[in-house]
Amino acid sequence: MKEECGVVGIYSLDNRDVAPLIFYALYSLQHRGQESCGITVVNEKFATQKEMGLVSEVFDFEKLTALKGSFGVGHVRYSTCGESRIENAAPFVVSHSLGYLSIGHNGNIANSAELRKGLEEQGEVFISTTDTEVIAHLIVRGLIRTGDIVDSIKEAMKKLNGSYSLAIATDDSVIAVRDPLGIKPLCLGRLGDTYIVASESVALDSIGAEYLRDVEPGEILVINESGLQSHRGASRGRTAHCMFEYVYFSRPDSILDSRLVYTVRERIGEIMAEDDHVDVDFVMAVPDSAIPFALGYARARGLPYREGLIKNRYVGRTFILPKQKARELAVRVKLNPLITNVKGKRVVLFDDSIVRGTTSARIIQILKDAGAAEVHMRIGSPPIISPCYLGIDMPTKEELIASSGDVEEVRRKIGADSLKYLSIEGLLRAIGKDERQLCLGCLTGDYPVPLEQHEQVKLVEYIK
Repeated sequence: MKEECGVVGIYSLDNRDVAPLIFYALYSLQHRGQESCGITVVNEKFATQKEMGLVSEVFDFEKLTALKGSFGVGHVRYSTCGESRIENAAPFVVSHSLGYLSIGHNGNIANSAELRKGLEEQGEVFISTTDTEVIAHLIVRGLIRTGDIVDSIKEAMKKLNGSYSLAIATDDSVIAVRDPLGIKPLCLGRLGDTYIVASESVALDSIGAEYLRDVEPGEILVINESGLQSHRGASRGRTAHCMFEYVYFSRPDSILDSRLVYTVRERIGEIMAEDDHVDVDFVMAVPDSAIPFALGYARARGLPYREGLIKNRYVGRTFILPKQKARELAVRVKLNPLITNVKGKRVVLFDDSIVRGTTSARIIQILKDAGAAEVHMRIGSPPIISPCYLGIDMPTKEELIASSGDVEEVRRKIGADSLKYLSIEGLLRAIGKDERQLCLGCLTGDYPVPLEQHEQVKLVEYIK
């Protein structure tokens, strides 16, 4: 599974050049998207630099120093809606009769195809296949009509069905917007006279900024020479924070809705240890996201934690390899067993999730080939039974191994000696929220926003 995007917006009240700050903030959000990245800064004129590739590959000293401006936005992308090509890279810059607008988006608009069709019928021309451009056109149309950016965003929010955290630069402001359910994260920080909004708090840490708070669901923050103003854009009777941000996507050192992600993951391991009495020699994890689960579990059961797999951190994105056999071979290149640690041992192996099951099966086989006597698989999330349509690149329902088989059938397919998932109740306890505060659609098939069947088909086509 892959997250869609990460966004950053920075406004300096003391007129410092913000491009280097945006660069380092994006660098810390690289895990949220590795296809493309971009920065827009404003200094009377809009200057944008964006390309396919990683932040460190796209930007160098010369490019950053050429981007002069005291405010701007940045973006890292992994596509769930729209193809992987330069036309879809963000931020998107749109010119209109009143000026310019640059926008970066994390999330997925479930009704984007319907909105796009309506805009095209009204004469709008699109240069990309992304839902971000749909949002931009909606906002610009409202802005031209009303002359007020906040009113135009409020108007657009009424039409958008899905998840979105936005970082927007106008001719005089940086604007942050979070969808009414708060599905995707967005936070606010400050460094002296400079305000920062970002997908995760680690972006603030990377530039020495103070974390102030999360942007509220449905909130519109406007930052300009007058300072910071908050507006209520839209509201719902509930929230629906993405539960996988806590389990996998966000960095463990991030703060989400006032909770440190690392603490949540340790708590997941502790909860899974409460009713698990399997007799093993030690606990290990698939690096790196599953390590806090394993540490919490080991501590709660009084078992040793040891490394059994070493990760090659120089391996690229193996999920894009075209053949299943190539992907399986890439798993061995990426993860190598510590034979002296695992040979003859009974181990509990933690991972964050099981999607198709092929990677889990391969890892278990690697450990057994290395001499492990028993491998007991523990998963720090409940079974994934349904795709995500709100911003996570995920297989179709037919490809999800847990959608058509019970736990025992999954265990047999992956070759584990035993298999246990975190329960939904345990997940809620670990995060400290109830089912009316989280999006659990991929675990239950019950989504917090309406998804018409024709829209689901279109989104699945994008995901394939």
